[in-house]
Amino acid sequence: MIDAGPGSLAELLRHTTLDRLDAVWLSHLHLDHIGDLLNAYYALAYGELPVRSPLPVYGPAELGSRLAGFFGLPDVAPLSDVLDLRPLSDRHRVRVHNLELISRAVEHGCDAYALRAEADGHSLVYSGDCAPCPSLDELAAGADLLLCEANDPEPTPVHHTPEQAGALARRTGARQLVVTHVGPLLDRFEATTAAEAVFDGPTSCAEVATTIQVGIHSGHHGGTLPGQIPGEAAGVPCHE
Repeated sequence: MIDAGPGSLAELLRHTTLDRLDAVWLSHLHLDHIGDLLNAYYALAYGELPVRSPLPVYGPAELGSRLAGFFGLPDVAPLSDVLDLRPLSDRHRVRVHNLELISRAVEHGCDAYALRAEADGHSLVYSGDCAPCPSLDELAAGADLLLCEANDPEPTPVHHTPEQAGALARRTGARQLVVTHVGPLLDRFEATTAAEAVFDGPTSCAEVATTIQVGIHSGHHGGTLPGQIPGEAAGVPCHE
């Protein structure tokens, strides 16, 4: 599961159950990207699902102290039976079954990361929330699918504009661009059109319940990155 913003858990549960999750990856600690991790914890800790082992959660180093604060705990130790917190760092790599996950630190005014997931010769890159930066360019090079935020109408130090998302896709040679995290000051259709005009390649806007076949850009429905279960990408923010 990639990010856990409000609503992502409900969407995930349309396709699978929490006890089938192999890992959670969190780009940064703003609530719109981690809010449903609290609900997931309660469901795993107090629900009827069997917890065979703590769920690995990869995220910024301060995730433990942030969760302890949310739960009113002195530290994160009481959560360790359910959540196995694993800190991210720049160039962090981990293999989850046949998925190779590569993280790079990016510019968002806080400890934040972008993700590249590779399997069977295919790649998906997720920007998380960030402004354009060299580390994201390096990570995104040649991606089959680039999922890039487009939050702001004008350039800022912490987010992409739609045009910047399109420019990232173009200069890194992405095969397909999906804009996500479109901000409230933007129209989703207009943002997608603006990004596509710069990219000059297959471009769409992330929608809840949509699956995309990575490496095949002739259509937007019907498949997932090899190694994923359908709906697993529901954790990626697809909302304003």
